[in-house]
Amino acid sequence: MDALRVLVAEDQALLRQGVVRLLQDLGFDVVAEAADADELRALALEHRPDVAVVDVQMPPEMTDDGLRAAQDLRRELPRMGILVLSQYLEEHYALALVADDPRGVGYLLKDRVADAGALAEAVRRVAEGGAVLDPEVVQRMVGRRRSDSRLDDLTTREREVLALMAEGKSNHGIAEVLGVTPAAVEKHVTGIFTKLELDRAPTEHRRVMAVLAKLRAS
Repeated sequence: MDALRVLVAEDQALLRQGVVRLLQDLGFDVVAEAADADELRALALEHRPDVAVVDVQMPPEMTDDGLRAAQDLRRELPRMGILVLSQYLEEHYALALVADDPRGVGYLLKDRVADAGALAEAVRRVAEGGAVLDPEVVQRMVGRRRSDSRLDDLTTREREVLALMAEGKSNHGIAEVLGVTPAAVEKHVTGIFTKLELDRAPTEHRRVMAVLAKLRAS
């Protein structure tokens, strides 16, 4: 099986080189590096990688240029996964990323780069069309629910399962974290789908729809 092709966009040269080296050591094929948002757009269109790993704040304006470029590229290259790395725990950045469609996108804090396993899992997950959100962002959002939200109908355990789904974990991964069986997790996931009144679409699509429902109600 061919290695996943990755583009890395980060304006800080040392950090960019560190991410590139780490991804290469993990078996990914880094096909291009970008130092600003304009270069990100051009290189993504040229190389059409499987995943773009993108910084939020990049030149030329040093605001949310990287995030806006990623959103533009999602429309132009819908099959390309986007994994945003942010220095800040900003919920509105994560929400902006998944607002239209949470499939194939991820949002991690840069601190996670030190965890090679988590980074590799996130890259593979978004390449497969999954959604990955940083655990700290998820935990902040989990505590906020509107009184009129269907999320109010979820049990405490179902909310825990949904939070772990938002981190991109599989049913097996959730079972390991919670110390329960995969069958028990499947039961909770089914309960979440039912209570959120999600259409009987393919399971993976319903998972990201459930995550998006939680984010929009946070």
